[in-house]
Amino acid sequence: MKPMDQPPPSRLPRPIRIAAQLHPQHGDYPDLRTAVRRAEALGYDIAYNWDHFFPLYGDSDGAHLECWSMLAAWAEATERIEIGPLVSCVSYRNPQLLADIARTVDRISGGRLILGLGAGWFERDYREYGFAFGTAGTRLSAFAQALPTISRRLDALNPPPARRPPILIGGSGVRRTLRLVAEFADGWHAGFPERPVELEPKVDALVGWCRTVDRDPAAIEWGVGVEPDDLERFLADDADTYVRMGFTQFTLGFNGPAWAVDGGLAWLAWRDRRNAEAGRT
Repeated sequence: MKPMDQPPPSRLPRPIRIAAQLHPQHGDYPDLRTAVRRAEALGYDIAYNWDHFFPLYGDSDGAHLECWSMLAAWAEATERIEIGPLVSCVSYRNPQLLADIARTVDRISGGRLILGLGAGWFERDYREYGFAFGTAGTRLSAFAQALPTISRRLDALNPPPARRPPILIGGSGVRRTLRLVAEFADGWHAGFPERPVELEPKVDALVGWCRTVDRDPAAIEWGVGVEPDDLERFLADDADTYVRMGFTQFTLGFNGPAWAVDGGLAWLAWRDRRNAEAGRT
């Protein structure tokens, strides 16, 4: 039986959560601040940005703002919603410094940071900011080395994080990335697939790696992203299928300059209905 036909029963108790990813491009901070506060008021569970230095679509030289300084500002501007990068590239900062930055943002927020981490992929960021791009293999090797380093530094910092930030790993490479998810992650972001069938082999691989490292897959929150122009279709056609596969975190993309998070109201209503039906809180 395929994953989309029958969910792993152990995953059912985890509540569905909805995140807003506010793409920090093509606008300026005052409107981003308004958008993250609006997302909190509407009841989103999480607000993410991303860790790049240039727009990923639209005008490639358009307005763009840096990830972690924005997260520190969001930590002051909000009170309830969790915040984090989706995801922070470990190549752009010394891993121990990254742990210290994350600890500081977590303390500012009162323990609301999700530490999203990834190996990096956007070549322009590397080239224009003077980082060695290398190969996918060298970036993954550096990522694997950074994860325990970040963990050790988080344990050593004084004062410590307000809570131990949950580590979310972005990526779905079946040979290396998903093993790192099984070993280190509290959350997995599987990307922005066009259809659920694309993630069937990824789910199988993650479950297999969890078996190898003796980890319960249910200990990891599985998440998937929804592109800004696909919110309505995705909810109508695919969202329930992903839940049956075991995915419970859905990240809705919103672009500047408007960051119109009201566009996810139907998703929030769906979350509340599905959680109530399943007795999830």
